[in-house]
Amino acid sequence: MAHIYSIDFFYDLLFIMFLVGLVVFVSLYFVDAGYGKMRSDKWGPAINNKVGWLLMECPVFFVVLYLYSKAVSSPDPMISQAVKNAPYWVFFLIFEFHYFQRSFIFPFLLKGKSKMPFAIMILSVVWNLINGYIQGYFLFHLAPQDPTYSQLYTSGWLTDPRFIIGTLIFITGWCINMHSDYVIRTLRKPGDTNHYLPKKGMYKYVTSANYLGEITEWLGFAILTWSLAGLLFFWFSCCNLVPRSNAIYHKYEEEFPDEFDRKKLKRIIPFIY
Repeated sequence: MAHIYSIDFFYDLLFIMFLVGLVVFVSLYFVDAGYGKMRSDKWGPAINNKVGWLLMECPVFFVVLYLYSKAVSSPDPMISQAVKNAPYWVFFLIFEFHYFQRSFIFPFLLKGKSKMPFAIMILSVVWNLINGYIQGYFLFHLAPQDPTYSQLYTSGWLTDPRFIIGTLIFITGWCINMHSDYVIRTLRKPGDTNHYLPKKGMYKYVTSANYLGEITEWLGFAILTWSLAGLLFFWFSCCNLVPRSNAIYHKYEEEFPDEFDRKKLKRIIPFIY
């Protein structure tokens, strides 16, 4: 069996996860992921939503932190010196910035007493552990030893058009994501239990603006790292969130048919889908 820190294991896992993403994409057009707006008892026992979000998001934060720390203290100077360079710092900070907010801030902004299926949380933990390993191991252990990436990820990478464009796309996606979450949180005043169709920000164009922000972020990350690891993250995000946005679209369509006819809303990609 290949060691988890071997190149063969890494690329085998990468290939497998691309295939798993395809299976997830197809499956979610037939089975609703039972959390959030699509919460369903058929997924079994549930836990507090805040606790669920915290537990399922924080593993990736700690895995990447561990892999970066391990690289910094590596006995191999090729690795330990490389990861102290600016591009690696930026990769680390961008990734951890997103997941710090997602793990330790976002859950405590959630309102209400909704719950998350325990099974969904476990599946998410598994994905986040795998994704944390893929991103952290590639960026901080494989890339410094790869002739192509060791030459690419120098200080000059910070002025490369791919890095600049990718970073701008990532920031745009993050802003869309944060604002969309805010819009959802403030739809109802205290004590109000009615349902509303979100209309502000990118919700003027799509019913899942928060998911639009998420996939935009990881598209940017894939570009700014110019890596298969980053591409996998973008691919898996699309495979999970695009079909889920379809389910949410139809739920809103049933609840607010008149507004849907007027607005001609899309699911997750403005004017397209």
